[in-house]
Amino acid sequence: MKHLWLFLKGLAMGAADVVPGVSGGTIAFITGIYTELLDSIRSVNLNAVKTLFRDGPAAAWRAINGTFLLVLGSGILIALVSLAKLIHFLLMNYPVWVWSFFFGLIIASCWHIGKQIPRWRLPEVLLLLLGAVVAGWISMASPTQTEATPLVVFLAGSVAICAMILPGISGSFILLLMGLYAPILGAVKSFDLSIIGLFGCGAVLGLMAFSRLLSWLLHHYRSQTFALLSGFMVGSLVKVWPWKETLQTRINSHGEEIPFIQSNILPHMTAETGLACLLALAGIALVLGMERIARD
Repeated sequence: MKHLWLFLKGLAMGAADVVPGVSGGTIAFITGIYTELLDSIRSVNLNAVKTLFRDGPAAAWRAINGTFLLVLGSGILIALVSLAKLIHFLLMNYPVWVWSFFFGLIIASCWHIGKQIPRWRLPEVLLLLLGAVVAGWISMASPTQTEATPLVVFLAGSVAICAMILPGISGSFILLLMGLYAPILGAVKSFDLSIIGLFGCGAVLGLMAFSRLLSWLLHHYRSQTFALLSGFMVGSLVKVWPWKETLQTRINSHGEEIPFIQSNILPHMTAETGLACLLALAGIALVLGMERIARD
């Protein structure tokens, strides 16, 4: 049962990472596995290799928390492959409802992370504001167009994976800003192994390096790191706001006209708005439910 629940958390992380503006790191945080995830990734190092040759595969597997990484990683990978088309369909046809659900989820997640800080002092408040400004600036930045050369795809994997494990900063949105979201998502849906392989190698390199930094910060400056991560999540609400006005569109790889540059607007009171508010409340309820389960 424990492994099934961990697998479902991986599915949720993978589904979140597909959506530009939502981070799988947010899901890891609210489900209570964030620190263990970073520590497990950090444990994949030369010491694990030494353990492999000295004590055998079983000891090395335990040293890197292999079962945890395998089960969680399987959930993430299956979600990325199987849910890419579904998420794409929902964003194309029901964007307000999708964004509303994630808006509620992130609001509750901000509250959840904020509660992990025992005392809010001036450094924590300043880091919260810094994180909000940085994430808000990234969220409002205009996307660019970049040619998907092998080197660019490799570097994109390194950068995007760092954002994917940061609550509040979406790896998918970083790809969107770089002009590589459509090529990467298209490669996943069409199983283009050349692009997927390059992106994956870059992601592994970025993940190995960045997870060590984050893990060190969490163990030595826990409250300050939580405050900064909370700020990232607050700032990301600019991107996740459900009601938008499209200022510029583009044609994607399938010949579909999709939003390219948007600005946030206030909603009109309609039946769709009412349902969107209910979905936002559902997102809040989901986080609170996850928090209770993780606590129990």
